[in-house]
Amino acid sequence: MRILSALIKKEFYQIIRDPSSIIIAFVLPLILLLIYMYGINLDTVKIRLGIKNDDSTPEISTLIKSFSQSPYVDAAVYFNKELMYNDIVKEKLNGAIIIPNDFSKKLSKKDNAEILVITDGSIVNTANYVQNYPQQIIRQWLGSSKYTSEIPLITPNIRVWYNQDLNSHYFILPGSLAITMTLIGMLLTALVIAREWERGTMEALLSTQVKKMDIVLGKYIPYFILGMSSMIFNTLVCIYIFRIPFRGSLIVLFTVSGLFLFTSLGIGLLISTVFKNQFLASQAAIAIGFLPALLLSGLMYPINSMPVFFQYLTMILPPRYFVTFIESEFMAGTVWEIVLINSLFLSVLGLLLFIAVYKKTPERL
Repeated sequence: MRILSALIKKEFYQIIRDPSSIIIAFVLPLILLLIYMYGINLDTVKIRLGIKNDDSTPEISTLIKSFSQSPYVDAAVYFNKELMYNDIVKEKLNGAIIIPNDFSKKLSKKDNAEILVITDGSIVNTANYVQNYPQQIIRQWLGSSKYTSEIPLITPNIRVWYNQDLNSHYFILPGSLAITMTLIGMLLTALVIAREWERGTMEALLSTQVKKMDIVLGKYIPYFILGMSSMIFNTLVCIYIFRIPFRGSLIVLFTVSGLFLFTSLGIGLLISTVFKNQFLASQAAIAIGFLPALLLSGLMYPINSMPVFFQYLTMILPPRYFVTFIESEFMAGTVWEIVLINSLFLSVLGLLLFIAVYKKTPERL
C-alpha cells in the first residue's frame, strides 16, 4: 500500500502540473454540453413554404390563412409558379404547395381532392417535415370548414409519458454525458501515459522494483477520481444550469457512471500500451471511442434501425449500455431492470479490459 499510495500521489502531482488534464476533465465536457444544448436541436422546426393557389373559391383563402397562422410554417403566396420553383432551387424555400383549380369542387362532391407538395429531397429530415406539416394543417382546416365530414367515431386522446414537453434536449444532454465520459476516460489515460512513454518517465518507473499491479492501479485510481469529479460537475450543470429534469437516484447514477468510467479508462490504458505516441493515441481514442459513442450508442440513431451487423457490433460498445441507463435515469427514474442489466454488461466489459491492460502492461524494460 505504501508503494501504491506513492504512485497515486505521483499521478496527482502530474495532473496538477499538467493543465491539459484539467482541460480534458472539465473544460472539454463543458464545451460539449454547450454544443449539445444550443447547437443541436431535434425538436420541431419551422419550414419555409411557397403556396400557389389556382382555386379562386373564397373558402380556399381560409386554407391559405391556416398555413400562415401555423407556428411551424413560414408561408409565402406566389402568383408565378416558375418564380416559386426558382426559390426552391436557390434554397429560399424548403418546399412548395400547389392547390389545383378543381380542389374545392372535388371536396364538395366528396371526391378525392389532391394538393401537390414539392420538396427538396437533398435534406431528408426537412423533406419529411415538408410532407407532414401540410397534411396536419389541411386535416385541421377540413375539420373546421364546410367540407367537414361526419363526426368521427373515435377521438384520440394522446398522452405523452416521461418527456411531456417533447423537448429533445431532455434526452440529448443526459445521453451526451456518455460521449463526454468516453472522451474523458480514454483521452486522460491514453494521452497522459503516451506522454510518459515519450518523455522516458515510464521507462524510469519500470526500472524500479514496482509490481505490475501497482503500476496498473496507480494509473486507474487517480484518473478514476478525476473522471468521477468531472461526471459530478457535468451532472450538476445539466440539472441546475440547463434545467434538465432528473427523476432517478444520484447514488445509482454515480455508481453506474463509475462502472462506465472504469471501462473507458481500460480502453484508454489499452490504447496507451499499444500506441506509445501521443498523436497516434489521440487518433485511436477518437476512432475507437468518440465516433462509435456518437454514432452507434443509440443517442442519435435508434439501434434497431441500424444494419444487423452494426446492431451486433454495439453489443461490445460500453456507451450503448450507459446511454440506455442514463436516459432512463433522467427521464423515467430508477428502473431496476434497466439498471441491473446495463450494470452487468459494463462490469463484464470493464473486468475484461482490466485483465487485458494488466496482461499488456510491461513489467520490466
